[in-house]
Amino acid sequence: MRKRLEDILVAIGPLTVAVSGGVDSMTLAAAAHLLTGRNGVNMVHAASPAVPPEATQRARDWAGRENWDLQVVDAGEFADANYRSNPVNRCFFCKGNLYGTIARYSSRQIVSGANVDDLGEYRPGLDAARDHGVRHPYVEAGMYKNEVRQLARELGLGDVAELASSPCLASRVETSIRIEPETLGFIHAVETFLAEKLKPRTVRCRVRSTGVVVELDAASLQLLTVADSALLETSIMSFLPPNLAGKSLAFEPYRNGSAFLRTGTS
Repeated sequence: MRKRLEDILVAIGPLTVAVSGGVDSMTLAAAAHLLTGRNGVNMVHAASPAVPPEATQRARDWAGRENWDLQVVDAGEFADANYRSNPVNRCFFCKGNLYGTIARYSSRQIVSGANVDDLGEYRPGLDAARDHGVRHPYVEAGMYKNEVRQLARELGLGDVAELASSPCLASRVETSIRIEPETLGFIHAVETFLAEKLKPRTVRCRVRSTGVVVELDAASLQLLTVADSALLETSIMSFLPPNLAGKSLAFEPYRNGSAFLRTGTS
């Protein structure tokens, strides 16, 4: 599988990797750099309120350590009213701004870290990628997420190989609720706090029309006592920004994509 990926990367020629800071794109960047060198590949990372700062720092750190040609840019999605309104296809506008911005910085072929597992979900960002001629080397090589992680281990990416999947912070905001930087900052603060406090396998802070919902994996949620929940609620509500004033808080089991509402659902 690695050989097939390498053959694809070589066949593409000079390329630009859209690096989010997650395991997929970081591994693709590392593989391409090892194969073609600094002259054969460059990387672009979009820093944004929707991107956890540790992801941006991770991209910067690896670029400095491995001599990657990395540019950190503002993709401009927060100036896009379509993105900010958070429609069901919000990712289309996010990725459209991203790839359009990368194209202004580079004339090379843009590649993404999408893998075969991503094709089984509703991902309007893939439509934006198609519109911008973006290629997905993992998909072309038939690679799944577990194979990407194995490649990361082979390449010596250390903790990067074990990074939990974590979509952008805007994915925690229920469809049609406007995307605000303050809301995303709150979400990140809550998830960081709970990750350190509880060491859960999975934690998501959702902002819904009905209130704030903290989702935890079943094992972590089961360990929470009523007293624990009350103490955590006090801390979490102290992070609440003015634009979310009056929101209630609840703890629920983790459900993938539960802030995403299809048109016509409630």
